[in-house]
Amino acid sequence: MLEDILLITDKHRKAATVIVDEILKNKTVKYIVAISGESGSGKSELTHVVAKEMRKHGIFAKPIHIDNFYNTLPLERTQWRVDNGIEKVVGLSEYKWDEINKVIDDFKNSRKSSMPCVDLVTEQIDTLTTDFNGIDMLIIDGLYAINTDNVDLRIFIELTYHETKKAQKDRGKEPQNEYRMRVLEQEHIAALSIKNKAHLFVDMDYKVVKA
Repeated sequence: MLEDILLITDKHRKAATVIVDEILKNKTVKYIVAISGESGSGKSELTHVVAKEMRKHGIFAKPIHIDNFYNTLPLERTQWRVDNGIEKVVGLSEYKWDEINKVIDDFKNSRKSSMPCVDLVTEQIDTLTTDFNGIDMLIIDGLYAINTDNVDLRIFIELTYHETKKAQKDRGKEPQNEYRMRVLEQEHIAALSIKNKAHLFVDMDYKVVKA
């Protein structure tokens, strides 16, 4: 996402070191990693550090933020959720999975690919075009990233929105009001429903453990 704020700390670097070692032990051609976590859990930070570390091993890893692939526009999402019932519509069905799978297919076949990119300042959607020729690895990060098909390594950050309230406030992405709390609770329920797909967990202390 454009203008996203990254708050990278030692815990992200330490977790990334373990994850990079795991990738290097198992990496195949056109390898795909997915990192899921609730709001403020550090998935974007971890994705960034892992991608940068892979460069040190001569591997070009491209981060893809699939929270850009919501089926409603940012400026319309709040009203759409309220009108349709937050507890009914917030969850995995909010993503455009067909478009996500198209980007993955473009990556696998080293094609150019266009995808949405949310500008967090204007809350409008731009189009990002990238050339996957020469890109060795894809890192998919997002709330429901590990639900993506054809992923080689799935990582789930166990911190919930209850533990990450300060991080959410520091990043200032959305106001912390009653509507937001209801959304976070539904996202929490949906994230837990796919937790069993993970190969690795990043636990409450940000230690990487095998599922």
